[in-house]
Amino acid sequence: MNASDARDVAWWKSSRSSNNGMCVEVARLADGQVGVRDSKDRDGRVLVFTPAEWDAFLGGVKDGEFDI
Repeated sequence: MNASDARDVAWWKSSRSSNNGMCVEVARLADGQVGVRDSKDRDGRVLVFTPAEWDAFLGGVKDGEFDI
């Protein structure tokens, strides 16, 4: 998805994000899907996930599946 297709949604990033510019922003899209974009490239591409995919990702984060 192009950023222009997701222009009229409210984007947010975690309050735990630092100011170094290495963050992602997340938005609930009009069709209920979840958009993710690079905070440094707000005019760039948007990754789109279904609610189930997003919930599975968040569950993996909470369970430590992506810890290095």
